[in-house]
Amino acid sequence: MAQTGFDRRRINGPDESFPPIFEVDEHQNSWTIGQPRSGRKPTDIRPIFLQAGLINRANGSAYIETQRTKIACAVYGPRQSKNVAFNEKGRVNVEVKFAPFSCQRRRAPMRDAEDRSIATAIQQAITSSVRLELLPKSTIDICINIIESDGIEGCVASGSVAASTALAGAGIEVIGLVVACSACVIGNEVWLDPSEEEARASSGVLVLSCMPALESVTSVWQSGQMKADDVFSCMEACQTRCVDVHSVVAQALLESI
Repeated sequence: MAQTGFDRRRINGPDESFPPIFEVDEHQNSWTIGQPRSGRKPTDIRPIFLQAGLINRANGSAYIETQRTKIACAVYGPRQSKNVAFNEKGRVNVEVKFAPFSCQRRRAPMRDAEDRSIATAIQQAITSSVRLELLPKSTIDICINIIESDGIEGCVASGSVAASTALAGAGIEVIGLVVACSACVIGNEVWLDPSEEEARASSGVLVLSCMPALESVTSVWQSGQMKADDVFSCMEACQTRCVDVHSVVAQALLESI
């Protein structure tokens, strides 16, 4: 007699099972606007773990982790574009995908507006650093998988760093390494590298992408309502921390070699 409730098309677990227990953030909902930042100073960023050359089948790859933000990036190309008119410069395509378990609410496998907005922001940040004039009628595909998300701003900043690291690891000629840092305005203070909860409570968020070695800015992505003075304050604070992130990227590429 067949077992009741037994599905032969799936891998069935044991009869006695328990749901997983996830760690609870101790600092979550433990502060309000007007109080000092919990766990970090306003000018501190989260620790960064960066590793290049993670995926063997890709021309270049990188994995970045900043506490609750985890992103894997792979670069394929440059390869010749098919069924496309001749162009003197190459093209960079960025595709962003969220893992179904990356957010608190399970995400659908279909792409949505948030995926495309993050991909557009990362593409604008790194395209100007690639020497596309040396790659006529070529395409560089950058695939970014967000394993865990702690806010869209952190995904844009970490995704830009991972994409630039993967491009350099693939041997594609660039004029400089692109790094990014995010900042938000809470009250009268500028907080760097905000979490999703902090960004939601802020009046505005800014993500600055730049090439510290050339002292040039490649992209500025801003959302919310911010005064002009707050925008310049966020940009200055981000530029200071981008120098530290640049040294982390250089060290990761040196270790991969």
